[in-house]
Amino acid sequence: MRPAQKTRTGPARYFDNLEHAVESVNRKLIRPSLNEIKDQMAGKRAQAKKTAPPDQTNAENFYYMKQMQAKTPMVIVLKDGETLHGVIEWYDKGCLKFNRENEPNLLIFKSNIKYMYKA
Repeated sequence: MRPAQKTRTGPARYFDNLEHAVESVNRKLIRPSLNEIKDQMAGKRAQAKKTAPPDQTNAENFYYMKQMQAKTPMVIVLKDGETLHGVIEWYDKGCLKFNRENEPNLLIFKSNIKYMYKA
């Protein structure tokens, strides 16, 4: 014969299962202080600030190098409307050396260039 089990009634019957559940879950039952939350928010704001973009992207230098190596025929339009046909031989921070066929080579200040394109 089986011994009779004692059945609990009321809230006591829930505590048998609850003790096992509480042991397996480690919860923080105390709210964090307001100072802790402020510290966390200040850390997130500091991370959210982006760094300033670099002064130079080197895109212009890459373009000039590519055109120089391929000896690509170029057309340069100056601010006064004059168009020049030739090949870029070298470049500097402020100017380009432009080689032309059957005409003298030119040293052109970048500030005088309106735009340029491949011929």
